[in-house]
Amino acid sequence: MTDMPAFDRALEARLVAYCSIDSQSDETSASQPSTAIQMDMQRHLVDELERIGAQDVTLTPYGAVLATVPATAPDAPTIGFCAHVDTAPQFNATGVKPRVFRGWDGNDITYPDAPDLSLSANGSAYLAQKIGHDIVTASGLTLLGADDKSGVAIIMTLAEHLLTTPGLNHGRVRLAFTPDEEIGRGVDPRLPDDFGVDFAYTLDGARLGEIEYESFSADAAQVSITGISAHPGYARDKLVNALHVAAHIVAALDQPGETPETTDGRDGFIHVYKLEGGSSEARIGLLLRDFERDGLEQRATRLRAACAAAQAAFPGAQVRCDITKQYRNMRYWLENDMTPVDLARTAVRDEGLTPHSVPIRGGTDGSRLTELGVPCPNLFTGMQEIHGPLEWISVQDMAAATRVCLRLIQIAAR
Repeated sequence: MTDMPAFDRALEARLVAYCSIDSQSDETSASQPSTAIQMDMQRHLVDELERIGAQDVTLTPYGAVLATVPATAPDAPTIGFCAHVDTAPQFNATGVKPRVFRGWDGNDITYPDAPDLSLSANGSAYLAQKIGHDIVTASGLTLLGADDKSGVAIIMTLAEHLLTTPGLNHGRVRLAFTPDEEIGRGVDPRLPDDFGVDFAYTLDGARLGEIEYESFSADAAQVSITGISAHPGYARDKLVNALHVAAHIVAALDQPGETPETTDGRDGFIHVYKLEGGSSEARIGLLLRDFERDGLEQRATRLRAACAAAQAAFPGAQVRCDITKQYRNMRYWLENDMTPVDLARTAVRDEGLTPHSVPIRGGTDGSRLTELGVPCPNLFTGMQEIHGPLEWISVQDMAAATRVCLRLIQIAAR
């Protein structure tokens, strides 16, 4: 087995460059990708892939970037690595200013653009383990975007190493960089065939050594409410306030043990994440999550019942509930053949790390890819406190993930 290089400086430079590119997705957009700015990131990756010598570099009509590292061991399996380029729409991601704390000394990290914020080892046992590491954060007004630009940086650094280091034994390696993962549209139906792999891995996980093969099953819902408008001074027995109807539905769903802030582990939930409109019309955006299909269906039944009860309580209103499938727990398919998971566990152990698996309280492109026939567990990158201004990552964790991927494809070639 070849010696494993450090990778640190290449990963740091890539992460800082990628995070500086605004590529936030937008669930309200019907276009594909949902935002034009994601294509700025994709064109950057196309140029970089061509520069480092990747083959078959393609920007697909659906906005994904694909590329190939040719095999040096033709009989080895074709393995894919996938990461998403969009950042979460839940928090500001415009004007990201990445900062690197080289050899972090353990003192509280403060934020120049948000003086009231601080990141402390006292508040994070995981961060407390990273004294001496190179820690990357944003400046306080934005998320960082390590979710999932750390995954992009890891895959690109891996690809460059494979393309420029003679004597490495590996099969064909395929790369995929997808848009719109954060809004549940990362895997176009054409992607599995275009990817062309025996199995794959998303680089979209968190703590060192994590290998995830269970995710939520997920649906999205939108409740649309039309009330009856009337002048408020003369509204008796006329006005039906759409916001009151919406409040009735939200209150019915706000039960302990049923919302994100009151659940953990293997608990599912219904998440009311958006309420907009006025007294005449209102819309509620919701996420339905459970690890099991039956539990997901029970939550859909609860939501429909809450809507029906609101309709009965406000007979003049019109209440419509639309539920859309997003993805399903990848365990349903991976448990039939754990080869990709077992291979990753071996690679993690060979790197001197302890593999561990926890259910993802979310999903990845791998959830959908697995359902569509491409077995695709999820590997760690080191990202922490994602989707908010305290987001951070250790460059050394990213380097460990890169080494695991390199070792993984070499083990597969044996």
